[in-house]
Amino acid sequence: MKPNFALLSKLLILQYLSALCLSQDFDFFYFVQQWPGAYCDTKQSCCYPKTGKPVADFGIHGLWPNYNDGSWPSNCDPDSVFDKSQISELISSMNEKWPSLSCPSSNGFRFWSHEWEKHGTCAESELDQREYFETALKLKEQINLLQILKDAGIEPDDEFYTLDNISNAIKKGTGFTPGIDCNKDSAHNTQLYQVYFCVDTSGSNLIECPILPRSKCGSNIQFPKF
Repeated sequence: MKPNFALLSKLLILQYLSALCLSQDFDFFYFVQQWPGAYCDTKQSCCYPKTGKPVADFGIHGLWPNYNDGSWPSNCDPDSVFDKSQISELISSMNEKWPSLSCPSSNGFRFWSHEWEKHGTCAESELDQREYFETALKLKEQINLLQILKDAGIEPDDEFYTLDNISNAIKKGTGFTPGIDCNKDSAHNTQLYQVYFCVDTSGSNLIECPILPRSKCGSNIQFPKF
């Protein structure tokens, strides 16, 4: 019997579309904030955005779909490119709360485009492009991380604080256990770099993390000035 190439082609297309749909399902978001002092205090250094030096506050790194087993989808829809016209009313807030510190200095669009195309396209079943960025901004408003730490006596003053104290302060302030990521400066000090929160698939509610990212932190962490 001759193979039915038309039927085989249809089956392959259906298989591809099925895999694509599966790749766009996810279990929760990581909402990630980063401390600019730690980002800049490394060998790679940083470049301030064209709008000037950001305020000394945690900035948004991203809103990332994840699976409960610790893996994650990425670049789910190559046809869904970043369109700055869809976020025109959000740009002022994004410059303030989601600044790019990468070099060369930029206006943020390269950073936001990367975040949408790598991560945001995997959340399109829940959030369109505007909603994706708007959701992250609302989460930033909801979680005033710097104030939570200051209320616990933890300041960005180049001093060292215990990982437990930082984690406990954030849990007390938000009701949920954070993931904490560190980097090392040129003097090899371990610094507070990023804080991860878990959010349900609607992007509306903080949840207890099904899995936390592996921490590179020691027991004592420097909170660098910015």
